[in-house]
Amino acid sequence: MKMNKMSYVAIAAMSVMMGTTSVVQAEEAAEVNGVSEILSHGKYSLQIRPRYEFVDEDNAKNNANAFTVRTVLGAKFDTLGVDGLAATLEMTNVSNFGVDNYAPASPGYSVVADGEQTRVTQANISYAKEGFVGTVGRKGLNLDNQRFIGTVGWRQMPQTYDLASVAYKGIEKLDLMAAYVWGVNRIFDRDLGGLKIPDFDTNTVLLHASYKVMPELTITAYDYMIASKFDHIGIRATGGMTLENGVELNYMAEYAKQNDPSLTEESAPFNDAEPEQDADYYRFGLSGSHHGLTAGVCYEVLGEAGSGASPFSTPLATLHAHNGWADMFLATPADGLEDLSVKLGYGDKTFGKILGVYHKFDSDAGSVDYGSEFDIVYTKKVMKDLMMMLKGAMYAKGDAATSYVDTNKYWVMFDYTY
Repeated sequence: MKMNKMSYVAIAAMSVMMGTTSVVQAEEAAEVNGVSEILSHGKYSLQIRPRYEFVDEDNAKNNANAFTVRTVLGAKFDTLGVDGLAATLEMTNVSNFGVDNYAPASPGYSVVADGEQTRVTQANISYAKEGFVGTVGRKGLNLDNQRFIGTVGWRQMPQTYDLASVAYKGIEKLDLMAAYVWGVNRIFDRDLGGLKIPDFDTNTVLLHASYKVMPELTITAYDYMIASKFDHIGIRATGGMTLENGVELNYMAEYAKQNDPSLTEESAPFNDAEPEQDADYYRFGLSGSHHGLTAGVCYEVLGEAGSGASPFSTPLATLHAHNGWADMFLATPADGLEDLSVKLGYGDKTFGKILGVYHKFDSDAGSVDYGSEFDIVYTKKVMKDLMMMLKGAMYAKGDAATSYVDTNKYWVMFDYTY
């Protein structure tokens, strides 16, 4: 119920006659009305994402069968009494439907990293005004192609960050972002164990800037200072153009250097470690599309250790999006990794989209054959808010001396969003 000026006058008069009790009741009513007003202006979202995953590895492990579902409830409230101030809340639950023949839930099976768990995945306050956005709290963060910083959105439980960030877009063609991260909440089930550390404290600073030089060229520079691990310092060029025959070309080139860490973290598992690091990263890609057809080639190198302690690695990346969907190279081999890939796809509104990608993997140092992989994915909108995905990854090992084994993975997934 909305209150007019006369309503407030009446309350004031009654409070004089009846004492403080009415004043307290009026304040409580106003508070309730204020909360109701905020809730009524909220933007709510729902995602339900059931998925079946099958894993067949050429080893002693039993084949994995996982039927899991991600349920996400989110809300954003823009009306908090201050123009530009907003709050975001999000809860994510991962459950299975009794088909849990996968590790680490069931030992002896191949791993599917979708353990049952419930978590607050976003809880932050933000303020936006005149091109400036400041955020404090827990949120997802994806930068560029998620090669270095990502949310690991492919897995059912996303990776999120506890941070304070500022972004500024008040200068034409220039985007600036800086963030201080004190916590990383990874995809793994905190209660189950058996995989990697589910979350950790950190003392990390992320700096990112991009400038659109011209319609065909955007330059991005970054410095990701991951405490007690290393610094990523890099530059990236992306762009595209349309040829006279209608073919759309897109390209990218990137180089990054991994140096000794500028910052340290005192808590486990880092304990103020200051490892020496000296590794390089390169990526070059070219793709074209015309009348629904897409083709492209990409060459990526995660360099060997050089004079440092370990090869180039990206521990905060959305790793599934890179180096093959079979996830064989979530950790970079000691001799580094070269990944030469080609892709071919087709899509339209009636048929949907299909994409095939072939990878050839080799070492950066020496001449180790790490094998090859063929990936394929088909997506189609079943109805307005429902997508279907069929996906497969088939990895074939290379040199017998490596620890990798032939691996096949298949998925059937539906994604409903509201």
